[in-house]
Amino acid sequence: MSNEKNAIIVGAGLVGSLWAVYLAKAGYKVRIYERRSDIRKAEISVGKSINLALSNRGWKALDTVGVGDEIRKMAIPMHGRIMHSTSGELTFQPYGKEGQSIYSISRGGVNAKMMDIAEQNGGAKIFYNHQCEDVDFESGKITLLNLENGSMIEDQADVVFACDGAFSAVRYKGMQKLDRFNFSQLYIEDGYREILLPANEDGSYKLDKNALHIWPRGRFMLIALANEDGSFTCTLFMPFDGHKQSFNAMKSKEEVDQFFQTTFPDFYEMMPNIADAWEDHPLSSLAIMRSYPWHHGKVAMMGDAAHATVPFYGQGMNGGFEDCTVLWNLMQKHGENWGTIFEEYSRDRKQDGDALQDLSLHNYYVMRDYVADPKFLLRKKIEAKFSERYPDLWIPLYSQVTFSEIRYSDALKKGKEQDKIMNKVMEIPDIEARWESEEVMNTIKEQL
Repeated sequence: MSNEKNAIIVGAGLVGSLWAVYLAKAGYKVRIYERRSDIRKAEISVGKSINLALSNRGWKALDTVGVGDEIRKMAIPMHGRIMHSTSGELTFQPYGKEGQSIYSISRGGVNAKMMDIAEQNGGAKIFYNHQCEDVDFESGKITLLNLENGSMIEDQADVVFACDGAFSAVRYKGMQKLDRFNFSQLYIEDGYREILLPANEDGSYKLDKNALHIWPRGRFMLIALANEDGSFTCTLFMPFDGHKQSFNAMKSKEEVDQFFQTTFPDFYEMMPNIADAWEDHPLSSLAIMRSYPWHHGKVAMMGDAAHATVPFYGQGMNGGFEDCTVLWNLMQKHGENWGTIFEEYSRDRKQDGDALQDLSLHNYYVMRDYVADPKFLLRKKIEAKFSERYPDLWIPLYSQVTFSEIRYSDALKKGKEQDKIMNKVMEIPDIEARWESEEVMNTIKEQL
């Protein structure tokens, strides 16, 4: 009888391929089953899917298994947001303190690299075009359909990890059939469409590449993140319907052209052929998926399979990567007693998954409605000044989420307390003129 430790991962996406490296490090023989074909063999087009923003939690998970430096080679630092007004005026808002940045990376590029690392460093075997059809939670056996030849296969391991995304087959075909398993999905009323803003003729960038660009327009917004080749992946978030400006209201190329010309004039100048490129990428929806528990028997869900969120805090991947950190720490703590590990992971990490989803929804309103609001920008300035003076007393919410490893659930709680304090500060008469005064700093300090 072999003492070899075996693990199956369903899904060769970002979390699945990183988790394979972790498991290999712990001495597991890892097999990954992926429904799609090998993305490395297809031409990965930039702008295939929302660019990702890698921040502290993600880097920590990558660096723990020594793969961070490989990913750094393809990452572009963004030091803050640049807001574009209708008149073309630009406002810069730093993300954190001096030297703190989030990093733009292409989902396809990083996924391909993670697969290479899982195979080379982790010795994982990846089987493509295999769709999960059934799960036996007690025995750790999964049934898969080979999409190339229609045959059914079975495989079994000591532990199985569902890293197969928001529409997880393991969750849908297995977990959701269990008694007392909770699941909910909430589609927000907005969708998104991607637009690829090409580089200049000479390959240079049309916008500052070291910033996340936002065109906030109240009920909708456009954002842009730089790619390595001089282009930008731009994403328009907007209601599907029910509003004057909505995806379903724009039926013709003329309407698209007119919309960009009047709503995003500076963008239109850079891309006058926007109407022709409009249909290059599909219109997609956005949802939050909640479930509990995140495990049953020998199977556990990670990343989007457990806690899919909307992309407005740039934390979907970072949160999924942090699942790897959490599980890894539990493996050390409980000596690979998977029953105990899964119990604690489900119970403790769930509240952070929920908090991340709440934070992501909240940040949508911030990006869409508030970042163009002078009162909001002043509020951020006051917070930054106070935080600079009393770094132990105040870490702004964005920095807690993005530049620290404070638990999402703790950051959410703290953020609500800070909000109440700042609401009072903003009521101080003539705050615009007095925001730098000692009185304002003391008002904050007294409430802490």
